[in-house]
Amino acid sequence: MQRLAGPAHLLHGLGLPARPRRLLRWCEAAAPALVLGSAEPDAHVDRVAAAVAGTAVVRRRSGGSSVLVGPGRVLWLDVVVPAGDPLWDDDVGVAPLWLGRAWAAALGDLGVEGATVHTGPMEHSEWSAAVCFAGTAPGEVRVPGGKVVGISQRRSRAGALFQCAALVRWRADEAVAALAIDRGAATEALAYAGIGLVDLLGPLDRHQVRSAVERRVAQAAV
Repeated sequence: MQRLAGPAHLLHGLGLPARPRRLLRWCEAAAPALVLGSAEPDAHVDRVAAAVAGTAVVRRRSGGSSVLVGPGRVLWLDVVVPAGDPLWDDDVGVAPLWLGRAWAAALGDLGVEGATVHTGPMEHSEWSAAVCFAGTAPGEVRVPGGKVVGISQRRSRAGALFQCAALVRWRADEAVAALAIDRGAATEALAYAGIGLVDLLGPLDRHQVRSAVERRVAQAAV
């Protein structure tokens, strides 16, 4: 178990350890940053808009599309699973399902009703190539009202890194503010794509949420 805080680029630089072992790593970005997926085009970013907003632009090593991190945006959890572990699965579409179920169960423990885990193939939308919460990947968690937990992954022969972003709050205009897309249209289309923990739980007790997730992950890992 690790709890780390600092600039988003340094936290993402930690990545998947060379010799993976089971690890939960809670990360807190000290300042706003737009985090691009490993293969997401740089052309998705409006560098001038990012600079005006004071938003750093960072690239993570796991897949998917952009996520806005920083104070009050998301709860960020990295989960490392070594190859051959009982939690490991060779199928990339199956590998994150146990983790999504742990998140959904933790939300249920906290009183959130109707959390479901996406078990099918990636569901795309017009905006999902640029915005993580505009689509739904295997293992990700939705509740009535929108997607609440996004999960991306990076894999090697040695292990897998799952990077989880649980929304603290969702504002589509903030999510797209530094992107080189039709921000007005995207803001309107994505207004209800995500839903934050504060909308589901009220004033957020981060320790309580983290503890609930840790308990459910520990139960899955037995």
